[in-house]
Amino acid sequence: MKIECVKEKIKSAVLLSEKMTGKNLSLPILSGILLIAKGKTLTIRATNLDLGIETDIPANVQKEGIAVVPGNILSSLLGTFFDENVFFELQNNNLVVQTKNSKTLIKSFPPDDFPTLPKIQSRKESFEIEAQKFVLGFKSVLYAAALSDIKPEIASVYVYGEHGDIVFAATDSFRLAEKKIDFISGKNILPVIIPIKNIPEIIRVLETISGNITISFNNSQISFEDKSLYLTSRLIDGIFPDYKQIIPKSFTTEAVVLKQDFANALRAANIFRDKFNQINILVDPQNKKTELQSKNPNIGENVICVDAALQGERIKLNFNHKYVFDGLQPVEKDSISLQFNGELKPMVIQGVGDKSFSYLVMPLNQ
Repeated sequence: MKIECVKEKIKSAVLLSEKMTGKNLSLPILSGILLIAKGKTLTIRATNLDLGIETDIPANVQKEGIAVVPGNILSSLLGTFFDENVFFELQNNNLVVQTKNSKTLIKSFPPDDFPTLPKIQSRKESFEIEAQKFVLGFKSVLYAAALSDIKPEIASVYVYGEHGDIVFAATDSFRLAEKKIDFISGKNILPVIIPIKNIPEIIRVLETISGNITISFNNSQISFEDKSLYLTSRLIDGIFPDYKQIIPKSFTTEAVVLKQDFANALRAANIFRDKFNQINILVDPQNKKTELQSKNPNIGENVICVDAALQGERIKLNFNHKYVFDGLQPVEKDSISLQFNGELKPMVIQGVGDKSFSYLVMPLNQ
């Protein structure tokens, strides 16, 4: 192998790849990045067996070849270069990296041991969509997923098609977030369950793509692809909870508030929350009053009123402050609707006039 690359192009590709290298002590080669020089292209591949990425960048290939080097070493080294071009040459099975002012030798792994990335052969289960729409779907719900792998089917984001939308859903059993993205297509979108631990890296990669991506899937893998990038993730083999049955069809109490006013009130209440992260929400339509209350025996207590348009019955419930606050971030409207259905039933948060995002949070025991 002997090639010349533009530093910024290979640096960007290696940074994307290095985050997906593995830390498996029994398979040390997973900590490496595979470099394949062929034709006029340098292909950069990394995988931790859960996630895999392959990126193509243009290169001046003087001699074709393959090398595997530690991802963290190559990424750190490229971050120190100021020269515009970087030269790579395989010498005695080690990679020599040169610029105008430096020369570095990096010990290499045997390339034959590097795993291939799974490719989804059937194009029947594939569709095209704007990459940033998929990013929005993930970001709107991922915080609501369970963090423990004890129940892998909820330590995930559930994605499926419904009535011309792509639906993203996540739950940890205490709250539920659902986001619908407009998607007009005749394609069938099978339900897929994507592990939550893979999603931050998927988002990081998709955020670099300005146009459309092709998404393909089968029972065990999902892939995201454009003209120069291929990203794949394993899927969860399980059944996502039938969450639709817990979404209320109506409500007995509603408060419509400005999102920013409610967020500010939550911040103030958070100062005085107790050790259980607990705050109290009172909605009293008859007395035209909406209050957030918090109390900590070691600090003090706080009551703050929020202007609201109210209807229905009086209700007073306790909630986890963080859970409520998390549900405000994906709402794109200036005003939000807080909907209640009585004691021990979830509060539903939606943007006023926007049903594309719904967030349910269960109350705490009194």
